[in-house]
Amino acid sequence: MSNFKSVLMTVLCLSMVLGSGLAKAQQAQDSLIINLDQAIEIALEESNSIKIADLTIVKSGYAKKGTYAALYPNINASGSYQRTLKKQVMAMDFNGQSMEIAVGKWNNVNAGVSAAMPLINAQLWQTLKLSALDVELAVEQARSSKISMVAQVKKAYYAVLLAQQVHEVYKDVYDNAVKNYESTEQLYNAGKTSEYEYLRASVNVKNAEPNVYSSLTAIELAIWQLKAVMGIDLETRIGVQGNIDQYKDELLTYTVSNDVNLENNSTLTQLSIQNEQLERSIKMVKYQYVPTLSASFSYNYIAMGDDFKFKWNPYSVAGISLNLPIFDGFQKRNTIRQYKASQNMLELSIEDTERNLRVAFKNYENEITTFMKNYAAAESTVEMAQRSYDIAEKMYELGKTTLTELNDAQLALVQAQLTMSRTVYNFMVTKASIEELIGDEFK
Repeated sequence: MSNFKSVLMTVLCLSMVLGSGLAKAQQAQDSLIINLDQAIEIALEESNSIKIADLTIVKSGYAKKGTYAALYPNINASGSYQRTLKKQVMAMDFNGQSMEIAVGKWNNVNAGVSAAMPLINAQLWQTLKLSALDVELAVEQARSSKISMVAQVKKAYYAVLLAQQVHEVYKDVYDNAVKNYESTEQLYNAGKTSEYEYLRASVNVKNAEPNVYSSLTAIELAIWQLKAVMGIDLETRIGVQGNIDQYKDELLTYTVSNDVNLENNSTLTQLSIQNEQLERSIKMVKYQYVPTLSASFSYNYIAMGDDFKFKWNPYSVAGISLNLPIFDGFQKRNTIRQYKASQNMLELSIEDTERNLRVAFKNYENEITTFMKNYAAAESTVEMAQRSYDIAEKMYELGKTTLTELNDAQLALVQAQLTMSRTVYNFMVTKASIEELIGDEFK
């Protein structure tokens, strides 16, 4: 009876733990229950990495506008005041006599407006095109951040579903262990089974407890990871919809491809933009050999006097300036060589990156092929293991088999169920990686 009390206390304690878990789930239901699309939408709105990427686009846009400012006239107003502390003395001979005359006024004021703008500057136009590429690169980097974020959210979401599925399996194991214990306890009290069987049933209940505890903790950690990826407050209570088995149809209907289209891959797109930037930089340096022509204009007032009763005298100047580069110590030529070397390095990097992406895609496809075979095997195994367990359970109730044989049948069933669920999870995670690799647009 003491053993019975011990098991009873264990059942009560575990029921309290499970009740606490269900209460937390109910609180999550009361606050925020999300599906996968909602999780992605929240992540795209709340994640700091996405906000940083969007601000980078804004920053690049401002830089582009700043470059276009060079096309407009540069207008400046200026003014100055000077107080003469000691006038300059001019010495001269006049009719054979030496004379000294103080030159200048005590107060000097100058004010005016000047303007200048380029008329012909080929290098400037290449700079403008280079700034446009900076914006294009920032946009592509933002797209890359969003694609990566979507993949991370999907994987975290699937991890929560898997953790919940594992918990359900272990909870069923525990419930069956409790039911078997109760049946064994009745048989033992009636003298129809041995003490060994009774003790074994009690041990099975206790052995099932840690897995239930661990699976509850795994769910909580998986949800925390999902909240961290989504960029929301970790104290926010959330729950997720669905289960991992709902994606088995995607696994069964997936078509394995022998080739991959990398046209939308963000990494290759960014490298391509960087290569175009280097090409523009080379042209920009070459255009430094081209003469530049600019226009300037200024309008000024000057006033001088020993007191502050000034007479303002205007004067203005307009001009054109031609700059013809002749020799710079081979600076431009060496700069062009540096850019070309960088371009050659980048082209080799693009080639290696594309090769590695194709290898990664092939590896993902091979993994999916393996997952499909594993699922088919696990599905048939689950059916057979379930039938085996049902038969063993009936036979145990009739006293025609031992608890050990029943436990073996249950263990085989649990392993088959977990293998099937984990296979679906691994497939969905790999599928998310493929979508990230090929640059599938987020929704």
